[in-house]
Amino acid sequence: MPQVNVEQALPDYNGLLTTAQLLTTLTRKQLAGLVKAGKLIRICRGVYSFSAPDALGRLASLDLLAREPIVACMGTAAALYGFDTENTSRLHILDPGVRMRPSANLMVHQRIGAPLRRVEGRLATAPAWTAIEVARTLRRPRGLATLDAAMHIRACTRNELDAVMREHKGRRGIVQVRELIGYADGRAESPMESEARLVFIDNQVPTPELQYTIVDYYGEVWRVDFAWPDAMLVAEYDSVQWHQGRKALVHDRLKTARLQECGWLTVPITVEDVRGDPVGLSDRVKFHLASRRVSPRHAVRAGAFASARAT
Repeated sequence: MPQVNVEQALPDYNGLLTTAQLLTTLTRKQLAGLVKAGKLIRICRGVYSFSAPDALGRLASLDLLAREPIVACMGTAAALYGFDTENTSRLHILDPGVRMRPSANLMVHQRIGAPLRRVEGRLATAPAWTAIEVARTLRRPRGLATLDAAMHIRACTRNELDAVMREHKGRRGIVQVRELIGYADGRAESPMESEARLVFIDNQVPTPELQYTIVDYYGEVWRVDFAWPDAMLVAEYDSVQWHQGRKALVHDRLKTARLQECGWLTVPITVEDVRGDPVGLSDRVKFHLASRRVSPRHAVRAGAFASARAT
């Protein structure tokens, strides 16, 4: 049977086909041949597609399998809202009441009474609930990154996180989350910034301003990850991915030079510093803070000023 006839038979359901639908135009042998040739993809038991689906498509395939709407949770829900810091590939769903076996691609959770919200046309556990659920399963640095990310996109507030945290009293990992909520800050713009901030907290580095803006002598505005204005010290996380292009490298070199002209010292931060030598990173920042606070040489000159305004 020509493939075009099969494609014309696609239902209007995210481009998905069930085995029963396919067998109206194909024999089982032809179906197996299309799958073997890579022209048809088996998404889950009894559901196929001509192209690899995204998370929403995979959830839709489970709708067909369960014959009822599937509810996303954990990292899958976080991804739908936009604060999945862990690049979750495995689907996480609430138990639909229909037997579904966990696999490398699917995890089924029992969360009776979890609050739900519709996002991208799909029911998912509510943002604050999702953030707490994810954070309590992660290491402290990544847990903070999740809470920061949820607040950064305004998916939920600190008060909402506090309320959910109280509902989770006694559950595994909730003591860690209670601590992290106190540190959570929506101004953080990347997971590694969150990890670096936790390093500073754990090693008693004075609290920095986040996403601090500085105007140079030319009137150009620069934003830095961390700043200690009284010492005119900034710290910037250097991402290897960010520096892969010449444009990004030139931008950062110019930024460092312009800030230096205004009397600011920049401390670069790498992933190796944060995860491999957190004490060394903290000591380096504390050294510069101590030395610059007692030295008058870094006083800002006319024509440059700073602002703590977050953008």
